[in-house]
Amino acid sequence: MRLISEPPIAVKIQKMKQRVRWQHSSILQQGIDQTCIVIDDGNSDSPEFSFMVMGDTGTKSHSGHHPQREVAKMMLNHGDDCRFVLHTGDVIYMVGSREYYPANFIEPYREFLVGGNQPQDITYDQMVFKLPILPVLGNHDYYDVPLFYRLLTGPTLPLRRMFRYKDIEIGWHGSNQGDAYARAFLDYLAEVSPAELEQHLKQHYTAKTDTGRCLRYQPGSFTRLPNRYYNFCYGGIDFFALDSNTFNTPDPLPHNQAGDNFRRELETRRQEIDQEELRMLTEFDKLNPEKPDQAELLAELGAKLDQINEVKIDIEKQLASHTNTNVDFEQLAWLRDRLIASWHNSAVRGRVIFLHHPPYVTEGSKWNQGQTLAVRHRLREVFDEVAKSLSNLTQERPVVDIVFSGHAHCLEHLRTVNTGHADSHINYIISGGSGRGPRRQRQEGGELMETFTSNNDLSIRKVADSLLYVGRSGSGFESKKPYSCVRVDVLEGFPAKFMITPLVTELVEGKWCERQLKPLII
Repeated sequence: MRLISEPPIAVKIQKMKQRVRWQHSSILQQGIDQTCIVIDDGNSDSPEFSFMVMGDTGTKSHSGHHPQREVAKMMLNHGDDCRFVLHTGDVIYMVGSREYYPANFIEPYREFLVGGNQPQDITYDQMVFKLPILPVLGNHDYYDVPLFYRLLTGPTLPLRRMFRYKDIEIGWHGSNQGDAYARAFLDYLAEVSPAELEQHLKQHYTAKTDTGRCLRYQPGSFTRLPNRYYNFCYGGIDFFALDSNTFNTPDPLPHNQAGDNFRRELETRRQEIDQEELRMLTEFDKLNPEKPDQAELLAELGAKLDQINEVKIDIEKQLASHTNTNVDFEQLAWLRDRLIASWHNSAVRGRVIFLHHPPYVTEGSKWNQGQTLAVRHRLREVFDEVAKSLSNLTQERPVVDIVFSGHAHCLEHLRTVNTGHADSHINYIISGGSGRGPRRQRQEGGELMETFTSNNDLSIRKVADSLLYVGRSGSGFESKKPYSCVRVDVLEGFPAKFMITPLVTELVEGKWCERQLKPLII
């Protein structure tokens, strides 16, 4: 039985368009660009500024400790210096439910919110940020729960304990196909009456850019986003926020002998995972979370169960019948065109993309997933088109400076080598260890290889190196589980340089301790 459901890509796109009244006649008549914001904080022209990046946060406390809150405390030490926070997705676990925004988002980040001294009075759909938190959607922000399972998990704790490995912030509601996220962060124009729409647009869409009027994001006053993907410029840096949940569909399996063989391998692997899951559940039920000597073993086992469940979901995506029509080409074309325009703007010093699914990663459960490769290939295609259009304009610089992502529960810095494509020599930083249990690096190490096909010939070559990995290590009572985010200092000059400082905290002998890691310059 599938305990978590995910809407089809076409439904995700359609629902999100309806919520923001995408391309409504009033919006078109006023020349409004629904994919752009201007952050009106009085500092957006400064060539030197700082921001933070976090991801995979929205989870509860465990065994009396709240790692997400500890990361938030660490961030508060940098709050006065930073202009905003990028969030790489999975705002709320497990299924993006509005039920869990108070405990899993509003309470941990209360100091970032207007009225945060009384967080219990803030509703999830009325949040106003003092320090902007600019998110993208994660897969969990789109998830839902079938009715039968909601009936089990919603009303009684004893029944929920029967399914406690799946009982990770699941109750009466799911995300309603991303609706909870939309109400929390987007300018939900579908709720604005037709009579009030004109005035709303005139009041809040007053900023101007090269693409037309756009939403004016005002910290402390009006902090809504116009769309599920968007861009903004700050300090001469163009930022592009993407919804990778609509272009992460694995490529269709080929209809040949190789495709048939791979399908059988996937089916065998799925059966093995099902058996492993049953074995681990049996072991899980023998342990008592009330006993301290078993609590750590339960946490370790729970993390493994959560991890193999994600692997199973990815296998099912690869086995599903699909075509390239399941890809959000509209968003990818938007990214291509905006990147090209960015390079033709002499005032832009650098370019940053942030999204949920990492194109490159060495975390144990994500590095070779079909979704990882799909996102890599889609972005690679976009970058190739951009590079072809720009010709020599880039002067051998990569088309983007940094790609931030989450999804993998770790902090990792990778850099691509010469891939033979325009995604060469790009820095990829994964900031997905800000609350959810950290994951281990794959046993194969930090050198990523990829299989390429050319004229029916296969070749395997290196595509990226992992230069830093901060995640789970050790086992049992010697297990280390560092939680993290990053601070980014943008330095003056052309092209811009970025100083990345990992911010890491870890529970050591009952006390939370911050780890000092050396900053890196990009």
